[in-house]
Amino acid sequence: MSEFDSPDEVGSGYKMDRKLLIKLDTARGIAGIPFKINSGYRTKARNKLVGGRVGSSHLTGKAVDIGYYGSRERYLIVQSLMHVGINRIGIGKTFIHCDVDNLKDPDVIWLYK
Repeated sequence: MSEFDSPDEVGSGYKMDRKLLIKLDTARGIAGIPFKINSGYRTKARNKLVGGRVGSSHLTGKAVDIGYYGSRERYLIVQSLMHVGINRIGIGKTFIHCDVDNLKDPDVIWLYK
C-alpha cells in the first residue's frame, strides 16, 4: 500500500479506493509489465504542490498516475486498463492517469500538454 502513499502522509495509501486497486492489480497482470505508481492518494497540500486540479480524484483515492517508458509500455498499460473497465484515462508524455471517479464523465481519454 505504501506505493500509493502521498509523500507527506505515511500510510495514506490505505485511503485508496479498493475497487481501483483490484482493477489495477488485474491490469498489471494483463499488461505483463510492472506499473510504477508516480502518484496515488494526495493530500490537499501535495495536490497543490504538484499543480493538481481542484477536485482531483487523487484527493479521494480514486486515481493513480502510472509512469511508463516508450510507446510499447504506453500501449500495454492503456490496453490493460481498458480491459479491466477503467474508462477515464489521461495520457501524458511520461505518465498515464487513470481514475474510477463516478462523479465525472465516463468513457474519456484525454492528453496532457
